[in-house]
Amino acid sequence: MSEHSQNALIIVDNVVKIYHLGEVKVQALRGISLEVERGEFVAVLGPSGCGKSTLLHIIGGLATPTSGKVLADGMDMSHARDGLRTRFRQRKIGFVFQRFNLFNVLTAADNIRLALKVRGELNNNDSEGRVKDLMEMVGLGDKMNHKPLQMSQGEQQRLAIARALICKPSILLADEPTGNLDTANSERVLNLMKDLNERLGQTIMMITHNHEAAAVADRRIMMRDGTVIDHNA
Repeated sequence: MSEHSQNALIIVDNVVKIYHLGEVKVQALRGISLEVERGEFVAVLGPSGCGKSTLLHIIGGLATPTSGKVLADGMDMSHARDGLRTRFRQRKIGFVFQRFNLFNVLTAADNIRLALKVRGELNNNDSEGRVKDLMEMVGLGDKMNHKPLQMSQGEQQRLAIARALICKPSILLADEPTGNLDTANSERVLNLMKDLNERLGQTIMMITHNHEAAAVADRRIMMRDGTVIDHNA
């Protein structure tokens, strides 16, 4: 990609990712190029094994490409050192996974406070207000003192979204966020994400193999066998 949109928040340029399994080389990404603009809600759609999660992990700085370049809100995630990528993730990127990754011994509010503690913001003057506001925003204002196992799976995923948003990230990366949910809870989580995008302008990149889930996004990018086959599906 020789020219990029001035409003592009995520730029992936000719990214290749090769895993070495013993003497076997597995090419997970085969020269991927794409952009996501600031304020856009994009779904990356494709079958299992097409490279969606690998792409998301590279954009989020959880992995590095074998070759190519990735920019996320101006940060070169493809060449930055581990410590720099970690600090950037804490400030700029929120993650939501298929597995909720909540701490079952902590209350809902404490799961969110933990994210603030990691950033050294737990004792800021507005931290408690932010926790309360986010819990109410995701429809969990009455669940502040509940522990995750006292909540439904849909509520747990909404809590995970609140935790991802507490540090006001530039980018929200969602990896199969409805994969463990029934139809009703899937719809509620997707509607929440759509509302966050429309009302707050939150940039969201969601990967999924579910066409119904992908339909809520502004744009759908189709992947197959480690390549993008359609940027506007």
